[in-house]
Amino acid sequence: MGIRPIQGRLRTKKGEIDLSDTNRNAYLVLAAMIFAVAMTFIDQTIVSISVPEIQRELDLSETGVQWVINGYLLTLSALFAFGGKIADVFGRRKMVVTGVLVFAIASALCGATPATGLAEAWIVAFRMIQGAGAAIMFPAALAIVIASFPIERRGQSVAIFFGITGALTSVGPIAGGYLTEWTWRSIFWINIPVAIIALILIFISKPDDQPRPQKVDYRGAVLISLGMGLTVLGFQQSSNWGWSSPETIGAIVIGLLVLVAFVRNQLNSETPLLKLRIFKDRAFAANNAVLFLLSIAFVPLFFFAATYSQISLGDSPTDAGLYLLVAFAGFGPATQVGGRILDKKGARYAVVPGTLIAAVGFFFWAGSLTDLSGGLSDQWPFIVLAGFGLGLALGPANTDAINRAPNTSYGEATGITQTVRNFAASLGLAILGTILLTQNRLNLENSLEKIGVPTATADRFAEKLSQAGGGNRAEFVSEFGAKAKQAFGAVQLDYAMATRSVFYVMAGVLALCFLVALVFSPPGRMEEVLVADDETDPGTPGPDRSGAGAPGPSAPAS
Repeated sequence: MGIRPIQGRLRTKKGEIDLSDTNRNAYLVLAAMIFAVAMTFIDQTIVSISVPEIQRELDLSETGVQWVINGYLLTLSALFAFGGKIADVFGRRKMVVTGVLVFAIASALCGATPATGLAEAWIVAFRMIQGAGAAIMFPAALAIVIASFPIERRGQSVAIFFGITGALTSVGPIAGGYLTEWTWRSIFWINIPVAIIALILIFISKPDDQPRPQKVDYRGAVLISLGMGLTVLGFQQSSNWGWSSPETIGAIVIGLLVLVAFVRNQLNSETPLLKLRIFKDRAFAANNAVLFLLSIAFVPLFFFAATYSQISLGDSPTDAGLYLLVAFAGFGPATQVGGRILDKKGARYAVVPGTLIAAVGFFFWAGSLTDLSGGLSDQWPFIVLAGFGLGLALGPANTDAINRAPNTSYGEATGITQTVRNFAASLGLAILGTILLTQNRLNLENSLEKIGVPTATADRFAEKLSQAGGGNRAEFVSEFGAKAKQAFGAVQLDYAMATRSVFYVMAGVLALCFLVALVFSPPGRMEEVLVADDETDPGTPGPDRSGAGAPGPSAPAS
């Protein structure tokens, strides 16, 4: 017995959709793909909430804890385009199923990290495997959604896909807070039932799995992975190795040279992993420059805000979740405003004011971070302002970049924009994390010496606290006795000062982003999506006037 078509109409912001000629299975496929990628969106914020607790229990090093976040981002950015290519070659359904299984198994093993000397290598390795799973899964899931709907339904179906999955980033702070109060391991285990539901829906709906044999650029995949990995490694480890050390300089320089080799390889390849020639289009290049600078602040924000809340303000993980959720109070409404501006006037009229508002918000937020007595009650207007600016700019810049990609399929253009965004986030976390660690050590050593702690003891304890997520009051009592209260207060204030430095840098990056958008952002609104004709690939969309066909807050980044 066949599946009967849905009868009736679906009311949306864009109007009513007549469902009488739409196969029920297309919406079942859509639900399956939403569940498949849901894990990756929730992980954007849920892991950041638990970082201090993970660091304390597993005794991770100061850079090791950042690799818990950055390892995921790095593999995601390096393998995203490769994941899209092999999905076309081997079958999209196979790659979604493979990605879901890899992500779920890696999540389970992250939650099972042993509290031994193996902990740091274990959890970082499986976080990187999680990133690989997301990179395999996400491009294939997006292509399946696009291919499952007729051309006149694609803008709306993709809007539903990104509207729901993007909203899940706001679930992370609350879920992460409550789960961490029980055990931080549960933030990884929660992915398992979601994965099971996704696999059941995939089995029932049986989405597209037609292989499209073509040559895969394995050399390009190796070059981009090696180049990104070495570059981020150099910046991430510079706080330990030193900026002038041969290891730091060598990793960064060799990484950049490998990336140059990757660009040359892609420009000369008949079947490139990324069609970099589309950067000749000024509008596409300008939008990606904006996305790069925005992403340096957007994803790392969750990590720095969550650790600041718990270390400097003394918040519980649940309260830290609420602290992060305030940013979404501005971000969520702004994405809707930005989408409407994009439709009516064009991306420029959302991106330019959005980047300026974000820069101002981050600047004033940074200035308020050292007022620990006021905390969230004094900071919330600046947090909302920063979130509003990011939300206003991010979606329109992403949508306009994809819409203006000449002679390029939706999947290929998305592969480039998501590679740019995730690499920028990884690079931003590495550089800003180094600034945080270096500044915090110096601040704490000076503060402890001022209250009469010998220099050697101050150095040792500053190092220890950096590796223990801020420590706890019992450590201070045993170490400093009568001076414990002063020492504990110094840790809270000094971490706040280091975080303030990071947020000022973020404000500066966003100010630069504003200038780039002001000078180079293309004017006017797109009347049509400039992508390949639908006849060339059933997985690419045709003209879409809604501006809804691009990712919302972010493709998966944790």
